[in-house]
Parts: sequence; C-alpha cells; structure tokens
Amino acid sequence: MHGVTGRMGMNQHLVRSILEIRKQGGVALKDGTRLMPDPILVGRNAAKLEELSQQHGVKRWTTDLDAALRSKADAVFFDAASTQLRPTLLQRAIAAGKHVYCEKPVATNLAEALSLCRAAKRARVKHGVVQDKLWLPGLLKLQRLRDAGFFGKILSVRGEFGYWVFEGDPHSAQPYAQRPSWNYRKQDGGGIILDMLCHWRYVIDNLFGAVKAVSCRGATHIPYRWDERGKKYRATADDAAYASFELAGGAIAHFNSSWTVRVRRDDLLTLQVDGTKGSAVAGLRRCYTQSLDATPKPVWNPDIPQPIDFFEGWKEEADDPAWGNAFKAQWELFLRHVAGEGPFRWGLMEGARGVQLAELGLKSWKQKKWLNVPALRG
Repeated sequence: MHGVTGRMGMNQHLVRSILEIRKQGGVALKDGTRLMPDPILVGRNAAKLEELSQQHGVKRWTTDLDAALRSKADAVFFDAASTQLRPTLLQRAIAAGKHVYCEKPVATNLAEALSLCRAAKRARVKHGVVQDKLWLPGLLKLQRLRDAGFFGKILSVRGEFGYWVFEGDPHSAQPYAQRPSWNYRKQDGGGIILDMLCHWRYVIDNLFGAVKAVSCRGATHIPYRWDERGKKYRATADDAAYASFELAGGAIAHFNSSWTVRVRRDDLLTLQVDGTKGSAVAGLRRCYTQSLDATPKPVWNPDIPQPIDFFEGWKEEADDPAWGNAFKAQWELFLRHVAGEGPFRWGLMEGARGVQLAELGLKSWKQKKWLNVPALRG
C-alpha cells in the first residue's frame, strides 16, 4: 500500500477498508475460505510509516519500493499518492507482475492513462480504479429508484459539490487548509477539473447515461494560498469548475464543483435528478423523493410571502442495512476478483474515461466551446 500516510489513503483505504476487512476475518469466497489481506505500508518517510504501523498494528512497512515490488509475497500494488507520480508507479508495479488498484485520476492526461491500460493488458494482470461514490448509500438509493422506474424519463441531473478550503494563512485566525497544497498547483498535477470530472464521469455514466459532450468553465478564485510549511505560494490550478454534460438519451447534467463555496445544502455533495414521473435529491447518505402526484403547483407572485413550503411533500428513502463503507465495498469486490471470483468492470479503462473527460473539460474551458466525448474502447 503506497501513499497511505496521506489523509485519504490512511482513513479510507487502510483504516476503514483493509484493516476493517482484517477485523471481520477477511473476504468470504465461494468455496468457503476467506481471503485475508496482509498490508505492507510503503512510502518515503520512515518516521510516518513507523508511526502509522504502530498506531494501527500493521507489522510491515518499508521505504524500499523496489524491494517491495520484487517480493513474491505480495500480489497487489495499491497507490493513493499524488496524481503525477501514479503512471510511473503503476507501470513499475505492472512490470513486476503485480495486480494494481489505485485512486483516481489514474494519470494527468489521456495518453498516459491509455498506456497503463495497454501495459496491464500485455502483462495480463488484474486492475482496478477507485470509484467509491457508486457505493455511497445516497447514490445507491438513486440507482434503486432508477431501476424501479421511479423517475420515468430522466430529464436533468444537477450536482453541487464542494466546501470552503481555507487558504492556510498562518498569520490569521483561520483554520489550517484541509487539502494538500499540491492540489492548487497545476505543475504538480493539481486542479479541481482533473480531480472531480473523473468522479462525475463514472457517476453519470453508471447512473444516468453515457456522457456524449461537455462544456466546462474553470476558475482560480483564490490566487494565493499557504503550503504545509507556512510559505505563501501562487495558486496556478483551478479551484472551481462549472460543467455541463449532454447524455445519451437526451438528459442534461450540470455539476458545480468548488473549493471556494460555503455550504448551505444537505451535504457536501448533493444530486438532484428530475424525471417525468418524479424527482430525487440525494446526498452522500440520505435521499429524498417527490413523485408526480406529490408535486405542488406553485404560481409566481413576488408580492406575497411564499405560501408553499417546498421542503414538504418529500419522502425519505429507506436505508439498506447491507450498505457499508463505500471504499471497503469496492475493495472487497476487487479482492474477490483477484482471487478469481467474477469480473471487475471498474478497471483502468474506466479510469481513462475519467481522465478523458477532465482533459476535454480543460480543453473546453480554453476554447470556450462544447466538445464531443469520443467513445473509448478496450
């Protein structure tokens, strides 16, 4: 496990996924046996690795990536480090015969992403890309509603994502920055378009219809921030993105993504899906629906207080006790796939499709035009 000293790698992948799988006795296989992951933590900072291993009872760690890749004891290489480093690391792991699983984006450009797909295919290794939002309870409820025909014909999807990321100014009373400084430097692989359009690609494709065209406008709203050492730097990457998508079937999706927005909505991510028969609004965990029969009939009249409470008439969708941590759910599917149980369709090509959309989003911003999204095969 490479790159798990960072917030996401440590919390979601190591602690809440792999270590939780170990606590439950491994992943159950069809033959009655259980597959038990045995992590080795890999990184550059020995002190951080040692502290992390002691804190969570992980016996193995190393700063020698080459030795870890040469070892026959470990079949899977996982990476959650910075995006720029990822293609080279994955290529090395694939060349060493490891199955690979990684965070997104898989690369900073489509050419590198497709090169990884070809390398994995030649080496005949198994591969996967984290697409965690598909297993969030809120989005699973949207999928359940779609499959039941609740929406009728889906007309539009509106996504609102983001929160205020503090600049990290050590000379002010504001809190520390919640995200690493490289996120705001284009030269280091940062930018919200590259980060979030990869997410929106798999969310839209899987839940609402294939993305056929994109129009995107990015912005760098906060020009200066402070890094982890308290040094002021110029933000060269986009910190907000306003993107519209044309979908197969005729629906329109629009997603606002921002690290410069204050939240007054149900969750850090909310999706509103409107259809001919009903609508739904979902956050990370909760989801509310309004059917056609329950839809109010408002009349525009700005001269009187609004007589309708638009929050009434919405019904909350029930939870499913089988749903757990989204990252852990996908890890379990991937580990079963490595063990030979079933396909795993969230591979490197799915990751490449995300990079493709981000690349086209950046190009759309530069050219100020709609761009078609060609199909990727492989």
